[in-house]
Amino acid sequence: MNPLCCIAPVSLEPGEKRSQPVVALKASKLPVGLGIDVPARNSLMKQGTAPSSPMPVVDLEFKGEEVAGILYKWVNYGKGWRARWFVLRDGVLSYYKVHGPDKISMGPSCEIGVRVIGEDSMRRVRKEQGNGVPVKEWKPFGEIHLKVSSIRASKSDDKRLYIFTGTKTLHLRSDCREDRSAWIEALLSAKELFPRVLTTSSDFDPSLDITVSTEKLRGRLQQEGLGEMVIKECESIMLLELSELHNQLKSLQQKHILLLDRLRQLETEKVELETTVIDETKERDSHMLNGRFSDFYSVMSEGSASDSDVDNESQGADVETDEEDGIYFDTSDFLSSESLRSGSYRSRDSMGNNCFYLPYGRDSTSSDVMHGNSVGIKIPEYPFVKRRKKLPEPKEKEKPVGLWSIIKENIGKDLSGVCLPVYFNEPLSSLQKCFEDLEYSYLVDRALEWGKQGNNLMRILNIAAFAVSGYASTEGRQCKPFNPLLGETYEGDYPDKGLRFFSEKVSHHPMVVACHCDGMGWKFWGDSNLRGKFWGRSIQLDPIGVLTLQFEDGEKFQWSKVTTSIYNIILGKIYCDHYGTMRIKGSGQYSCKLKFKEQSIIDRNPHQVHGFVQDNKTGNKVAMLIGKWDEAMYYVLGDPSTKPKGYDPMSEAVLLWERHKSVNQTRYNLTPFAISLNELAPSLLEKLPPTDSRLRPDQRHLENGEYELANAEKLRLENSQRQARRMQEKGWQPRWFRKDSEDDCYRYVGGYWEVREQRKWDEIPDIFRQNNTQINVE
Repeated sequence: MNPLCCIAPVSLEPGEKRSQPVVALKASKLPVGLGIDVPARNSLMKQGTAPSSPMPVVDLEFKGEEVAGILYKWVNYGKGWRARWFVLRDGVLSYYKVHGPDKISMGPSCEIGVRVIGEDSMRRVRKEQGNGVPVKEWKPFGEIHLKVSSIRASKSDDKRLYIFTGTKTLHLRSDCREDRSAWIEALLSAKELFPRVLTTSSDFDPSLDITVSTEKLRGRLQQEGLGEMVIKECESIMLLELSELHNQLKSLQQKHILLLDRLRQLETEKVELETTVIDETKERDSHMLNGRFSDFYSVMSEGSASDSDVDNESQGADVETDEEDGIYFDTSDFLSSESLRSGSYRSRDSMGNNCFYLPYGRDSTSSDVMHGNSVGIKIPEYPFVKRRKKLPEPKEKEKPVGLWSIIKENIGKDLSGVCLPVYFNEPLSSLQKCFEDLEYSYLVDRALEWGKQGNNLMRILNIAAFAVSGYASTEGRQCKPFNPLLGETYEGDYPDKGLRFFSEKVSHHPMVVACHCDGMGWKFWGDSNLRGKFWGRSIQLDPIGVLTLQFEDGEKFQWSKVTTSIYNIILGKIYCDHYGTMRIKGSGQYSCKLKFKEQSIIDRNPHQVHGFVQDNKTGNKVAMLIGKWDEAMYYVLGDPSTKPKGYDPMSEAVLLWERHKSVNQTRYNLTPFAISLNELAPSLLEKLPPTDSRLRPDQRHLENGEYELANAEKLRLENSQRQARRMQEKGWQPRWFRKDSEDDCYRYVGGYWEVREQRKWDEIPDIFRQNNTQINVE
C-alpha cells in the first residue's frame, strides 16, 4: 500500500476549527499527482471531512500576440519562391496558400487583435474584408511548433530568414528588411514563452498554499486504540517524511528543468551550426570546399558515394503535398567546377612537371619529364602530322523532321532496328567512335613508363584516368553515329600519337563491333555489343563486352563500360549521362573500382566519378580517385577513410588527367580529334580498302551538308543490309577478327596492315557500291 494513499489535500476556510494537525506546503515546483491522491480526496468528500468547494484551478493556456502576413516560401527549383499567408497563434506558425482553389481568404481570417505585418499584406486584407466572404475554417498546408524550432536571419540577404525544426528547414523571404525584423521579433517573442510553459504546465501556481490533512490517519489509529501521544508522534513522523520527500522531488524537478533547457539549447545550436555550414556556403559566389565531401567516407568504405539527397521539404508533418516534392539543397556537392579548377592549378604548382597535359595537335609532341618517388619517366616524342581543324561548310539547310511520327512507331524497339532520318546522325560511324576512346592515349604511355620504373600504383591510376577519359567527348554530342554495315572497317593510322587502330563490324544480329590498337609498348582490344532501347523520351544504351589493355611486360587490365542514357529527345535540351560501376581488374598488384554517379533532374553538380584502388593481395585501399568524366580526374594516395573527420581530399589531390577544351564550338560538338577521324586526304584514298567508313557515301554527304543525298544513300544502304542477317546465318565470317574460344571475345588475327602496304584489296567486297546486292560468303 502506498504510504501516501492516506493523505488528501484540503483547503480550509478562514476561521474554520480543526482539531487535527495539518501541514502547509508551498506548491512551488510540486508536480501534479505527487502528494495529491484524487481517490482519497473523493473519499473525504463523501465522508464530509473535506470542504465541498473545489480546489483552485490554474489556467495555463498560452496567450500571446497573434501575427499574420505574407511571406515568400521557397518550394523547389521548378517553382521557386511562392507567396504564402502565415499566421502565428499560440506558439504555432501556420501557413496557407494565397492562390489556387485552396487559397485562404485573408480578410475574414484576420480577427480583431491580429497584427498584420507588411504593406502588401495590409492591402490584401483591406481588399478582402470588403468582399463579405463568410468565415470558415481553413486547413493549413504546414505548421511549425516554435518550442522545438530555432529562428535565424540570413547573413547574406537582409530579407531572408530560416526556421529550423530539426526535421526540416523553412526558407522564407519578406518584402523588405523591416518586415523581416518584425517577423523575427514576433517569432522570438512567442518562442520565449515556452520555457515558462514547460516549467509550469505540470505544476501548481507558486503562490498557492496546499494543506495536507492527517485526519484519516488519526481516525485509523484511534480505531486501533492508540493513545493521543502515540497518534501525534505518528503524525509528526509522517509529516516530517512527507516534507523531506517534497524537498527531494523539488530538487529533482529543478534538475529536470535545467536539463530540458540545456538540451533545447544544444539542439538549437546543433541545427543552426549544421545548416549554417550548408546554407551559407551555397549562397556565396565562391563555394567553400568543406561542404562538398559529405559522402567522402562512404566512397572509401563502400566504393560508392551515398546517393541520398538532403530533402528539407519532404520530412515532418508540415509538408505541402502538392508542391513540396522538390528539394532546396542540392545533392551533396562532391566536386564543383571551382574546386576542380583550383585543384588543377594547385596540383600543377605543387608538382611542377610531375603533372602535365598533352592536347591533341602539335603540343602532343611534348617531351615533358615526370618526377615522382625520386624516379623520372619520359614520354616518347612523336612526329607532328597536320590534320584538319573543322568540317566542310554545309551545302544545304537542314529541314525539320516529324519526330512524333517516328517515335510512336518505334517505342520499345531495339535501336538497331529503328530507321531514323540522317538528321539524327553525326558524320561518324560506330567504328570511328571506338577510336575516340583513345584520344588521351598518352595516359597509357605514362602508365607504361611508370610500370617500367616499378611503380604499379601510378600505372593503374593512369589506366583508371584513361578509362574515364573515353567519355569526355560525349558531352554535348546530341546525334548518334552511323550503324556500320556488316564487314565495314575503319583504320586510324596516327603516328603523331604512336597508334595504329583498326576496327570492323563482325556481327549484324546482334550488332558487334571489334577493335584492336597497337601502341608503343602496349596493345588494346575489345568488342562491344551495344544494346539500345528507344523509350520515346529517352534512349538507353547498355554496353556488353570487355575492353583489354596489355603491356609488353605482360600485365593486363580489363574493364567494361557503364550504361549511357540520352534524355529529352522530344522536349527540352538533349543531354547524355553515364552511370554505373566500372571495375578495372588488374592481373598484377592492383585493381580499381569507379562509380559513375547518375545525374538527377535537379543535380547542380553532375558527371561525378569517384572510386578507389585496392591491393589484390591484402584487400587494402591504397588510393582514392575523384573527378568528373567531362572535366578532370584526381588521385589521393593512401586510405583517406582513416583521415580525421572534416578532411578535405582536394587539399592533397593530384591531377591525373584534364580534358582539353575546344576553342570554338563546332558542328555536332565534335572535338578536334573527332573532326580528324573522317578526314579523307587524296594520299589516304589510294591506300584504303573499299570497306572503310570514310568511303561510306551517306556519311560523306552528311559531312558535306548534302542532306537529301545523305538520306537517299542511307535508305539504300539500310535496305541492302537486310540481307546481312541471312548472309551471316549462312556462315559469313569477319575478315580480320575471329572469336576467341577461351574468353568468347573477338581478337584481331592480323594481316590488315600488311595487305594495306601491298594494296591488295581484290578479295575485299565493295559494300558501299551502288549496284551491290549481296555480301560474299567465305
